[in-house]
Amino acid sequence: MERARFGKVRISAFGSARSTATYLVELLILAASYIGLAGSALLLPAINPAGTPLWPPTGFALALVLLRGYRIWPAILVGSLSPYLMAGRSLLELGSVGIGTLLAASAGAWLIGRWSNGHQTFDTPSNVAKFAIISFAPTTIISSTVALAGFIPANTPGFSDSVVTWLTWWLADAAGTLVIAPVVVLWATMPLRGFSEWKLLESVAVSVLVSVIGIVAYSPLIGSNLISDDLNVPLPYRSLLGFLVLLPLMWAGLRGNQRNVASAALIFFGIAVWGFSVGSDPFPKTDLNGALLSLLVLSISVTAPPLALAAAISTRQNTEAHLLSVQNQLNRQIERKTLVLNSVKRHFQTLIEGVVDYAIFALDKEGHVASWNSAAQNIMGYTADEIIGKHFGIFYRPDERRAGAPTRALELAIQRGKHEVEGWRIRKNGTPFFITGSVSSNRDDAGNLAGFINILRDATERRDAEEKLVQAREQLAMSQKMEAIGKLTGGIAHDFNNLLMIIGGSAQIFARLLDPKLPKAIEAIQTAAKRGESLTRQLLTFSRHQHLSPTVVDLNASIKNMRTMIESSLRGNIVYNENIGDGVWPVKVDLAELELAIVNIAVNARDAMPNGGTFTLSVNEVTANQEIGAFLAITFSDTGTGIPPNLLSKMFDPFFTTKEVGKGTGLGLSQVYGFAHQAGGTVTANSEVGKGTTITVYLPSCADEQITSKEASAAKTRTQHSQRQTVLVVDDSADVAEVTSSMFEHLGYETIYRDSAEAALKLLEAGTKIDLVFSDIVMPGTIDGVGLTREIRSRYPNLPVVLTTGYSDAANAAPPNVRVLRKPFDTEALRDFIHDITPLRLLKPSGVPPTSSTASALRRS
Repeated sequence: MERARFGKVRISAFGSARSTATYLVELLILAASYIGLAGSALLLPAINPAGTPLWPPTGFALALVLLRGYRIWPAILVGSLSPYLMAGRSLLELGSVGIGTLLAASAGAWLIGRWSNGHQTFDTPSNVAKFAIISFAPTTIISSTVALAGFIPANTPGFSDSVVTWLTWWLADAAGTLVIAPVVVLWATMPLRGFSEWKLLESVAVSVLVSVIGIVAYSPLIGSNLISDDLNVPLPYRSLLGFLVLLPLMWAGLRGNQRNVASAALIFFGIAVWGFSVGSDPFPKTDLNGALLSLLVLSISVTAPPLALAAAISTRQNTEAHLLSVQNQLNRQIERKTLVLNSVKRHFQTLIEGVVDYAIFALDKEGHVASWNSAAQNIMGYTADEIIGKHFGIFYRPDERRAGAPTRALELAIQRGKHEVEGWRIRKNGTPFFITGSVSSNRDDAGNLAGFINILRDATERRDAEEKLVQAREQLAMSQKMEAIGKLTGGIAHDFNNLLMIIGGSAQIFARLLDPKLPKAIEAIQTAAKRGESLTRQLLTFSRHQHLSPTVVDLNASIKNMRTMIESSLRGNIVYNENIGDGVWPVKVDLAELELAIVNIAVNARDAMPNGGTFTLSVNEVTANQEIGAFLAITFSDTGTGIPPNLLSKMFDPFFTTKEVGKGTGLGLSQVYGFAHQAGGTVTANSEVGKGTTITVYLPSCADEQITSKEASAAKTRTQHSQRQTVLVVDDSADVAEVTSSMFEHLGYETIYRDSAEAALKLLEAGTKIDLVFSDIVMPGTIDGVGLTREIRSRYPNLPVVLTTGYSDAANAAPPNVRVLRKPFDTEALRDFIHDITPLRLLKPSGVPPTSSTASALRRS
C-alpha cells in the first residue's frame, strides 16, 4: 500500500514538473517572439521622434491572451519591457509600458470574450465590428494612457505636448492592434489541413498583387534613386493607387478566406508603414499626427471591411456546407427510410395478401375504397380495378343505404376509434352473406383523420352453424322434456295398470258369480277399466315404454282396411281423401298402435274443423341417405283453424290441449309422438292459423322383410283338452295374483301362487309339477321376473315361462324368445295370448270353468 502511494506521489510530482517545464518553455517562446516584434519597431525611429515606436506589441499581446489566456502574462510583461530596457529607459518608464500593455491586452481580451465570442471574434461580421471597436477603444486607450503616465514625470512635457504625445501613441497603437491581432489569431486557430495547392496558389497571388499595389502606392522605391535611375520617375498622386488594394482584398473576402485577407492587409499595411517611416506621400513628416491618422484610417479600411466580408462569406459557406451536409444526411436518411418503408410495405402487403379469411381494405375520409386485398376479392367478388374509388356503401343492402347505415358506421368509428360491425352484406353477384369485423379510424401523427381501415370476415357458415346449434339445443331440450314427462307418465301408468287389472278382473269374476240380472254396475266397472286401459296405453306409448309387438305389415292394405274406422272418427261434414299409390314399401310396426295413432290424429283434425272441411291422408316414400335408409312418410292434412306459432311446439306435450274441459285428455298426439319414436321414426307438425295443420309421421321401411300372413296370425286353435294343467303365478301383489289366477282357472287351469322369484325357485326345487310359469317382471328382491326366466331356462330348459308387466324398462332385457303380456288384460286377451304361443306341449286346459271361488282355488304354501 505504501509503495503504491509512493508511486502515485512520484507520478504526480513528475506530471507537475513536466507541466511546469512546458509552461516555462511556452513563456520563453512567447517572450522571445514578443521581444523580436517589439525590437523591430525600434528600427523605425522616424515614426516616433519622441522615442515611442508604432506599437505593434499591444495587438500581439491581445492576440496571445485571446489564444492562451491570462496565464501568459509574464511573457507579455517581459516582452513589453525588453525594448525599453535595451534602450536604457528609466524604471518608471519601463513599468508604465509593461503594465499598460498587460492591462490593455487583459481588458481587451475580457471584453472580447464577454461581448464578441473570444478568439472566434472573426467568425461573423458583427463580431469583427465589435473587435474593431474594442481594439480602438478602450484597449489601445488603456495602453497609451498608462504608458504616457510613466513618461510624463521623466520628461515633464507641457499639457499640449502631452495631449499630442498621447494622441500619437493611441493612433499608432490602434493601427498596429487592428492589423497584428487578426493575423496571429486566424493563423493560430484556422486549420491547415484544408490548405490545398489551389488555395496556396490563390494566397500567393493575392499577397503578390497586394505587395505590388503597396509598393507602387506607398514605397519609397518609386520616385527615388534607391533602386536605379531608370525607375526614378516621379508619379504624381500615386498614393491614390492604394485604393486598388481593395480589389484583391475584396476577392479574398468574397472567397471567404479570412486568413488571406488578414495576411494581405498586414503586407499592404507594412509597406505603407515603410513609406511612412521615410515620409513619402501621403505621409509627410511635417504633419506627424495627420500621417498617423492616415495610417489608422488605412488600417481600418484594409482590415475591418474585408474581414467582415470574409466572415460573412465564410459564414455563408459554412452554413451552405452545413446545410449541404445536413441535406445529404437527410437524403441518406430518406433513402434508408424509403428502403425501410418499401420493405415494410412489401411485408405488409404480403401479410394482408396472406390473410385468406379476412377482407382488409382501406377507405379515404369520404368512405371510398383506397386499397383491396385478395381475400376481399375472394369474399366479395370485386377485383381491385372494379372497386377502388367506389364508396364502400355498395356492400350494404339497399334499405341500409337509404337509412344511412354506412355513414353511421364511419361516424361511430371517428367517435370511438374502432366500431365493431355485424350484419348482412351484398356480394358482386347479388347474393347476401353475413359478416363480422370492425371499422377503425386511421389518423396521422398530428391526430388528423386520414381515412379508415375495414377488416371483415365472412361469418355466414358460422352463423348457420350457430343457428343449427340453437335448433339442436332446442330439440335436445324438447327431447329431454319429453323424456322426463315420459318417465313420469310411465311410472304412473305402471301403478295404474295394476289397479285396472284388479278392477277389470274382479268385474269379470262378478259377472260370472253374481246374478245376471245385475249386470249394469259390473258393465260400468268394465267400461271404466277399458277406458283406463286405453288411457294408460296412450301414456305408455308417448313415454315409449309401451311394450310393442311389431310385425311387418302392408301399409297400403292396412290403411285401406282402416277407412271405415277413420271415417267413423270424423263427422259427416268432413271429406276424407286418401292418396296412397301402389307398391308402397312395408313397415314393421305394432298394428294396433298404428291404428290408435291414426285415430288420434283424425279425432284432433275433426275437432279443428267444427264447420266441416277436408281431411287428407297420403303416403310417400322418402330417402334420407345411405346410412339412415328409406322412410315412409304418412301425411295427415286438415283445413281446420290451425295452431298459433307459440303453441305449435307444445302440441305433442302430454295433457296439453286447447279443447274445452271434458273434451279431451291431451294425450292423443302424445301417443302419436311416442309411437313414431318407439317405431324408429319421428313426427313433425306444421300449421298456419286459419289454413289448417299438417302432421307427418315418418316410419322406417322394411323392403327386404316379408309381410306377416294374416291367416297365420288369425289361425288360433281353441282346442280344449280334458286334462287340467298347473300354472305357477308369481307376483308381488296378492290382489293382482288373485285376479290372474281367477282368469287361468276360468280357462281351465289350476294355479299356484308365489309372491317372489326366490319362493318360486324353492317351489320348483321341491319337485312340484308345474306346466307354465306366469310371472310379473317388476318384483322386490334380488331377482326380478327377467332374472327368474333366466334361472328357469338354465335349470329347467323345457319349462315354458311367460312374463307380464304394466310398465318396466327391464322388459327390454328379457330374452327375445320370451313373450310379454301387457297389463291390464282380460280373460279373452289371456286366452288369445296363450294360443299365440302354441304349440306348447303342456297347455291342455280342460275347458271346465271352476265352480269354487277364486280364493279357494288358489293354492298357497
